Amino acid sequence: MRGKFITFEGLDGCGKSTQLQRLAEVLRQEGIEVVEAREPGGTEIGDRIRAIVLDSRTRNLAPRAELALLFASRAQNLQDVILPALEAGKFVLCDRYTDSSEAYQGGGRQLGSEAVLTVHQVVCQGINPDLTVLMDSEVSASVARARRRNLSRLEADAAGDENRFERENQAFFDRVHEAYLAIARREPERVFLVDARRPGDVVHREIVEHVRSRLLAGVTDKR
Repeated sequence: MRGKFITFEGLDGCGKSTQLQRLAEVLRQEGIEVVEAREPGGTEIGDRIRAIVLDSRTRNLAPRAELALLFASRAQNLQDVILPALEAGKFVLCDRYTDSSEAYQGGGRQLGSEAVLTVHQVVCQGINPDLTVLMDSEVSASVARARRRNLSRLEADAAGDENRFERENQAFFDRVHEAYLAIARREPERVFLVDARRPGDVVHREIVEHVRSRLLAGVTDKR
């Protein structure tokens, strides 16, 4: 039986990584094998690409070059991590996927959704998530939180600069946010929009309930 592919999306600083880890713990308690993945990165090659894309020293990277690098990392992640796990019947929880490219490069960089989705069809072989949890948050609060987090990492590790996107202006992140909401409106069956402004425990319970109703019916009984 093919596994399930769940992605977490949203602005940096919205809490998606924490919620992904908490959902993974619940699924494992149900006896489900879970693989946690992230983008960009998640593989040896992907992590090298991540260092280029997120480093503030590459701020002048052309938008189309940025898009190409992110899909290169995604293709490697699919080959090495995501597809083997799904074929083995595992649940894959991935921190970001193509929706991030549509929001950040399509919306934020203004390349448009069509360009991103065209590359997706070629590079990702039409592999789409079974469910996407979109963490909707206050733009300014999320960006401020992400900046604080990345700066603290930089202070602890001089090689850990991941501040490139956080240096963008408010208008950029407003476009990213609107692009995410447009995806949710376009694909309501796949995208579960969650108000991430609430306490983490409340958000966690809501996500677990939705995953149970959408993806776990009959799954745990067969294990």
